[in-house]
Amino acid sequence: MQKTCLKITVLGFALLGATLAQASTTQPKPKPKKLVMVWETDTTLRVPESVLYDPAGRVLFVANIDGKSDGLDGNGFISKVGLDGKIQNLRWTSGLNAPKGMGLHRNRLYVTDVYRLVVINTTTGQAEKTYDAVDTKNAFLNDVTVAKDGTVYVSDSRFDKIYRLKDDKWEVWMEGETLNKPNGLLAVGNDKLMIGSTKLGALQAVDVKTKTITPVANGMAATDGIVADGKDNYLVSDWNGQIFYVDSKGEKQQLLDSREQKINTADIEYVASQKLLLVPTFFKNKVIAYRVE
Repeated sequence: MQKTCLKITVLGFALLGATLAQASTTQPKPKPKKLVMVWETDTTLRVPESVLYDPAGRVLFVANIDGKSDGLDGNGFISKVGLDGKIQNLRWTSGLNAPKGMGLHRNRLYVTDVYRLVVINTTTGQAEKTYDAVDTKNAFLNDVTVAKDGTVYVSDSRFDKIYRLKDDKWEVWMEGETLNKPNGLLAVGNDKLMIGSTKLGALQAVDVKTKTITPVANGMAATDGIVADGKDNYLVSDWNGQIFYVDSKGEKQQLLDSREQKINTADIEYVASQKLLLVPTFFKNKVIAYRVE
């Protein structure tokens, strides 16, 4: 009897150990993300393409095209909007053509303006310098991102180019069909650059040192804005009206689909401290804020 009980006890421990081992390797699936609308601006904005948060001033910059995306009409302007959605200064800076992507470093705001990159002093609101693309007649400079060390990257969606401004040197840093019509850019530290491909609807990562391109996720149509959530995950917009959450493994989840309502989702911004996603709606002339939950 004693020997039989011993065998049963040993077998029981073995089964329990196997069950615990299996449980430890089975990770629960993360809870799906969702967007909850918090506020929206009034419609006095004019074709808002991009939103950027300035943590120093606790204000949002909004780039308004106010015309055609490649028009050289001088109608474009930058607005200042509060984190409550109230427009503080509609035409904080004017005289631009069709401003789109923006990047911020210290008190310099870098804005693409069709064929040029414009550098605006955030203290005065005045343009201090411009950098022209190689082909000033046909270039389509689109998005901007700034690395931690102040290096500025700019996409040219028409000619498969990425420009770089470093130590006041402006140059074509990468080019070629492998970029697949780049739009959205996001510098991750100083060593990695995330690129949204308009042609493939894909998110790609570039090693800044080697310029090696690594696919991350695809199937997102006309990718536009890319923002990080601070946890190695990304929020990516499709200009046509979709928002995706892409985790660190490259798996994506659709958070928003406003295509039926014909509400575009252009170059987004994310305020991590408030879990607030800002979405410029382009032709609907407003910015919508969502809480990411």
